[in-house]
Formats: sequence, C-alpha cells, structure tokens
Amino acid sequence: MAKEDDDAWRAIVDNYGDRPEIDEPAAALPETDSSEFVVDPQVEDDRTWDEPDTDWDTDRFVPPPPPPLPSTTLDRQAAWAGVLGSPVVLLACLLLRIDVPELLAYALVGAFVGGFVYLVVKMTREPRDPDDDGAVL
Repeated sequence: MAKEDDDAWRAIVDNYGDRPEIDEPAAALPETDSSEFVVDPQVEDDRTWDEPDTDWDTDRFVPPPPPPLPSTTLDRQAAWAGVLGSPVVLLACLLLRIDVPELLAYALVGAFVGGFVYLVVKMTREPRDPDDDGAVL
C-alpha cells in the first residue's frame, strides 16, 4: 500500500500545474562594462549648490495655507491642565524631594481624577462622520 501511495503522490507532483512549452534556450544577457557607471571624483559639475534650478522656480508648487489650529473652551482647557499638570507637579515634587502639604496633594489628585472624569463625560458618543471608514484622501 505504501508503494502505491508514493507512486500516486509522485504522479501528482510531476503533473502539478501548467508547464510552459519552451522552444529555445534562454539567451544570455549581454555583458556591460561596469566602468561606465563609475563616478569620477575628478570631474566637477558646472553647477553649484547655490544656483537655483530655473525649471523648478517656474513651476513651483505653493500649497494652500493650513487651516487654523482648533481651539477649545476654557472648561476643557482646565480639565486637560488637571489631567496633564497634576501628575507632572506631583512627580516633580517627588523627584526634587519637596514636601507638599497634604491638602495640596489631595487637591492635585482630585484635579487629575476630576479632569479625567469631565473629559470622559464630555466625549461624543457618535463618530464625527458616520460614513468614515478611516481612510481619508
């Protein structure tokens, strides 16, 4: 049974896929002289780097001005200041070994938690564009 299986597999492998008919052997590529591609360091270009390319200047693309940066409300700015600023202040005080009063430490932790909760509550529930699949061109 094993010989029959081996013969069946060998027949499958030998006849797998279409085989192209090749009439002629492949022609060898002509050999090129690689010295013609070597840059001679003694040869200098007649242009300098300071010279502008005249073709570039005539067809120069000028992009439109960028849109203004988005602005946010004062309450969101305060929430972001609490989320980002409180840990920075506490970490700086810890690294510099500055003794922070207990009430100030609790206020900084409260500003972090409160700012985070405020930003999560104010998040929009729907996507900005319902037809947006992530690809924007």
